[in-house]
Amino acid sequence: MRELTFLLNGERVTLNNPDPALLLSDFLQQRGVTGTKVACGQGGCGACTVMISRRVDGRVVHHGVNACLKAVCSLDGMSVTTTEGIGDVHHGLDQAQHCIAAHNGTQCGFCTPGFVMNAHALLRARPQAREQDFEDSFGGNLCRCTGYRPILHGMRTLASDYDASRDQTPPCVVDPTFPKSR
Repeated sequence: MRELTFLLNGERVTLNNPDPALLLSDFLQQRGVTGTKVACGQGGCGACTVMISRRVDGRVVHHGVNACLKAVCSLDGMSVTTTEGIGDVHHGLDQAQHCIAAHNGTQCGFCTPGFVMNAHALLRARPQAREQDFEDSFGGNLCRCTGYRPILHGMRTLASDYDASRDQTPPCVVDPTFPKSR
């Protein structure tokens, strides 16, 4: 393949004669897209999770994938979305970004983009995802700081079967200057 074209956070990227060994995580770092973190580099921790979108049988399919394992050469015709591509504090946060912050789901923050992108991809693939779906989807994401409870709690609030009246977790005070955008 001499030319490779894909979307990165909505912008067209064309590469001529791409190196077959170039991993998406390395490509993102080279491009200055630094929200995607690499911790283990072996696909075991999920810190580097991004959303890949592609057409299958006429419909768009979304998946969370480990950027440290994904070769750039495999992205032709696809769309890659990183945490920078879904929202920020200046333009508004995506609902997954907002929920993890609003429920104290981040401590050091290194794993946070991976959890956020995994939840974002799940919601794009299954808008009516249930609490159990969120819990099941995080089997490939590791966190060494929070103990998972606040992460899962924040993400469960996005579930179609979440019942706020059953929630006994003390709320976090959310800074109103960081609006949720989507």
